[in-house]
Amino acid sequence: MPRSAGILLYRRRAGRLEVLLAHPGGPFWRKRDQGAWTIPKGLVDANESAEDAARREFREELGVECGGALIALGSVRQRSGKIVEAFAAEGDFAIETLASNTFDVEWPPHSGHIATFPEIDRAEWMDIPLARVKLLEAQRALLDRLESIVASA
Repeated sequence: MPRSAGILLYRRRAGRLEVLLAHPGGPFWRKRDQGAWTIPKGLVDANESAEDAARREFREELGVECGGALIALGSVRQRSGKIVEAFAAEGDFAIETLASNTFDVEWPPHSGHIATFPEIDRAEWMDIPLARVKLLEAQRALLDRLESIVASA
């Protein structure tokens, strides 16, 4: 089963915790919102550590490096069976600077036309209650883990 790794970026604003979530690009996700957002993540390559993959995917999907220490949040299993190993990092990101890599897909299906879409079409800072609604169901446990870590720090 494929294994992915990603980073849940967080910050504190006006006394509340906010997380950066990404909305998948492409035609399948275009009209989906609640339960469709994700942490920036992607497949772990052979001979690559999960932490290295998480940093690479963050850079590819958002267009910036995620420097600093990563805090292990453990893994979650998505409905597809894919395992996502997640890390948290405190930082900031100006959402208007989003510069995602792209992918090609035949669209519309069976048309013979190849269209290019961004992997991530938008990113937003959300407080935890909103993130619980927007985030993929399987990844919501990461919010609980982050809150626990931040509260004990």
